[in-house]
Amino acid sequence: MPLVAPLPQFPLFYCVKHPLIAHKLSLLRDKTTPAKIFRELVSEVTLLIAYEATQNLELNQVSITTPLETMLTPMLKDRYPVIVPILRAGLGMTESFLQLIPEARIGHIGLYRDEESLQPKQYYFKIPRNSENSAYFICDPMLATGGSTTKAISLLKERGIRHITLVCLVAAPEGVQVVASAHPDVTIYTASLDRQLNEQGYILPGLGDAGDRIFGTK
Repeated sequence: MPLVAPLPQFPLFYCVKHPLIAHKLSLLRDKTTPAKIFRELVSEVTLLIAYEATQNLELNQVSITTPLETMLTPMLKDRYPVIVPILRAGLGMTESFLQLIPEARIGHIGLYRDEESLQPKQYYFKIPRNSENSAYFICDPMLATGGSTTKAISLLKERGIRHITLVCLVAAPEGVQVVASAHPDVTIYTASLDRQLNEQGYILPGLGDAGDRIFGTK
């Protein structure tokens, strides 16, 4: 799957381009797509993006015995990376990572936007113990304003996490700017860089409220 870096000023921001992703993303955008199909599409697109997002995981040479001989062969150096969905919409992306890396561990970050300050506030945070040196993959379908994502990355860095990748389905230029400026060392993978945010902070053309569409709550 070719990677496209559409914003030269942010060299760690990538769009994953593939006919299957383009097709499935179009179905995700369609407002008539029911919740069941929407959930399945979120999982399928995430799986395709996750394949690229994990390409820099390090390998070690280990000795194994085949039915015919002993050999040195590459295996993941970090067999237990950490997948961190931002609640609640990120939950819809988690299982796709586990299909690729079944031994991965799961963390959770819960954030909400304060109505007065409009700043993201933490209400839940749980990550595996002794995981400071693990690769972390933050999952959130939408990178809109970038406020919650930036906060989530900061919370991880405060605990000593340094190897962080963000995986989203759709991103707005404004959100990419916010995240990449605050955390230029974090790599971002997405299926699409959309046009802009509207006045309410929704991505245009976007795909609506991913959480509501995944869980059928609207």
